[in-house]
Amino acid sequence: MNIILFGPPGAGKGTQAQFIVKKHNYFQLSTGDLLREEIKLKTTLGSEIEQLISNGKFASDKIVNTLLRQSITNLKFRDRIIFDGYPRNVDQAKNLEIILSEFDQTIGHIIFLNVSKDIIEKRIMGRMTCDKCNMSLNEFFNKEQIELHPCGKEFLKKRKDDNFDVVVARYETYMKTTKPVLDYYSKNENFTEIDGAGEIDQITNKINGVLNV
Repeated sequence: MNIILFGPPGAGKGTQAQFIVKKHNYFQLSTGDLLREEIKLKTTLGSEIEQLISNGKFASDKIVNTLLRQSITNLKFRDRIIFDGYPRNVDQAKNLEIILSEFDQTIGHIIFLNVSKDIIEKRIMGRMTCDKCNMSLNEFFNKEQIELHPCGKEFLKKRKDDNFDVVVARYETYMKTTKPVLDYYSKNENFTEIDGAGEIDQITNKINGVLNV
């Protein structure tokens, strides 16, 4: 049973996907991670991706679809994938259905984390990710956890694209191109909307309730 987890930038998709991976033995397929890995490899495609992201834009469908297909082709996991940050538009949603059908797979749950713009701004501007364990924390909401982080707080780094202008640009892009995906999926019986503004544990419990049905 594959899962789509989507919502605006900063909604907590990555954090919740990590919990689902641990509790339900899933594989997290994050398009953001795929793009950042390509940048890290310093390929020509990675340079193109880095320029787009630094300007608050999303990578093109062609780029994302290529990386996604490569990953699904190489995955040992079947019917246990959680898609984090994909699809971002209706064309990508349709493309995902095509790709999955080629591997005789379907989507079991579509979970939408709904969060307001004000909360998203704080989450993105304050978020930090550990270079060692990949844990995400927030300097506004997790001050004690940052001080006591087992890997050492020196490993907690901010992403280059986490600045106010980029946050606004990404949110506006989301509202324009990704929100229609909500309308596309909301008619499905396996669609669930969850308030993503609460505490992390509360959101996790709601998601677990959906997945355990």
